[in-house]
Amino acid sequence: MPDRSLNGKVVFVGGASRNLGSLICRTMAADGAKLVVHYNSNSSKGDAEETVQACKGAGGDAFAIQGDLTRVPEIRRVFDETLKQYGSLYASVNTAGMVIKKPLLDTTEEDYDRMVAVNAKCAYFVMQEAARRVEDGGKIITIVTSLLAAYTGLYSIYAGSKSPVEHYTRALSKELFGRNISVNNIAPGPMDTGFFYPAETDDSIAYHKSSAMNGELTKIEDIVPWVRFLLTDGWWANGQTFFVNGGYTTR
Repeated sequence: MPDRSLNGKVVFVGGASRNLGSLICRTMAADGAKLVVHYNSNSSKGDAEETVQACKGAGGDAFAIQGDLTRVPEIRRVFDETLKQYGSLYASVNTAGMVIKKPLLDTTEEDYDRMVAVNAKCAYFVMQEAARRVEDGGKIITIVTSLLAAYTGLYSIYAGSKSPVEHYTRALSKELFGRNISVNNIAPGPMDTGFFYPAETDDSIAYHKSSAMNGELTKIEDIVPWVRFLLTDGWWANGQTFFVNGGYTTR
């Protein structure tokens, strides 16, 4: 049978300095993977280096690399360095994203351009470059949002800038037929991380919690097993978006 394990395989993780990205790295390292720990800015460098050390302590290998993934030359440089460091690439897991919560009527052109750059453009070109570099039989995963299935206001530009990723994923998964590369999305519910709280109020936090089956926000520990599954035994899933959210939204 084909080897579905992660032992010795190279996994690029976009936005890996903290929260979900960091836990993905640490978990995959415990399976023997080699992690490329991407971070965006100097303010995240220390956290990225801590993630690298945690990966090595868990039994894998890792190195950190900075890059602005809204710029295509930077994406190519990051993947070039990955191949230079490890010689191969098994999978790309992109967690990079940004949220703004405000009425559509109050959204500025600057808001729009920034959100589309981070949530749509970044995802598109990371997927493109990953597809060029990932070995046959590899995996490409993008983290999106469960708000893609919500009927709600105030998140027009956040959910709207994430929604194109579903089409990118379907198209790329089809185009890669013959290489046995699966391309999927995971759509978490609102996650209990520092990424979530700045945009919310006490009332909205309570509402988000009440919308899941256990009255809690999604935890990063709830999402990582799904990432691991899609990287290993879940290889037959392709072109899909998995809503992992305790029933927060369904589709």
